Amino acid sequence: MAEKQLDVLSVGDVVIDAFIKLSDEKARVEKTQEGPRLSMKYATKVPFEESIVIPAVGNASNAAVCFAKLGLRSGLVANIGADDWGRDIVVALRTAKVDTRFIHVNPGRKSNYHYVLWYKEDRTILIKHEKFSYRWPRFRVIDIPRWIYFSSVSSHALEYHDQLSTWLEGHPPVKLAFQPGTFQIAAGTERLKKIYARAEVLAVNREEAATITGKDRTNLHVLFDELHGLGPKIVLISDGHAGAYASDGHERYKMPIYPDPKPPYERTGAGDSFTSTFVAALMRGANTETALLWAPINAMSVVQKVGAQEGLLNALGIDRYLRAAPRGYHPERLR
Repeated sequence: MAEKQLDVLSVGDVVIDAFIKLSDEKARVEKTQEGPRLSMKYATKVPFEESIVIPAVGNASNAAVCFAKLGLRSGLVANIGADDWGRDIVVALRTAKVDTRFIHVNPGRKSNYHYVLWYKEDRTILIKHEKFSYRWPRFRVIDIPRWIYFSSVSSHALEYHDQLSTWLEGHPPVKLAFQPGTFQIAAGTERLKKIYARAEVLAVNREEAATITGKDRTNLHVLFDELHGLGPKIVLISDGHAGAYASDGHERYKMPIYPDPKPPYERTGAGDSFTSTFVAALMRGANTETALLWAPINAMSVVQKVGAQEGLLNALGIDRYLRAAPRGYHPERLR
């Protein structure tokens, strides 16, 4: 069977998440000047309810699985260690129908393994990024995707951004979606200006938009103006329970959340599913308004399950929820 061009190649770190569900009685959230803090007894044994290990997660990997679930030919560029964790990651991705040819195995290194302290419906993640040898892969012509979806990598990978920028300059037809992670935002827009300038879609939450631009989070139009000024054609700003906002350079929209059928079970991956579903809809030919209809549905579904991938819907599932949507579920022009 002849090989077909990938629709999208997601790029970013891949990890294993070990969820530890804390007992409601053995932990609590305390308010501090720096924000809420998770609190437990110190220097003692603290019972927990259960643990669940989920391989092949992380922003880019979650997006890759979402794309495959929505019927797109999806691959992942990532680094793993030469260990059992790395093998588990590859098996999970292949099971999800994600192309793993571009995953680089780093001899003598461990794969990324994070611990998720799951308390009530939210989580606190203990992270450690391994120091991999980041290098952009070589592609045959048939391997060149239609889209690149670029997301979180470690602070050790700044030169990797330069490699990607150079490759994108040599491949103008390839579209870029950029969902910056914590370290990428901290690197600043000047250091990553070629990535921002090349983006077809830039996706951030409202706090990240304020951090990136240095502007007040309350003025959405200023945030959009500043982010478009960096170069992206479409800017997507998520805002938790308040919904989301999108600008295509001509029109700006506000989109409500899709009503939860029951209280969220666990919130990991809601942002990834929202953004990747929005981008997937664009890849399938949708306009900005239609993409906004799709994205909240997958985010709603994901938080009903544990982890970032179990609740992902296929296109038929999204369509079912669209048909059952309440009357007010539609994008409105932002005033």
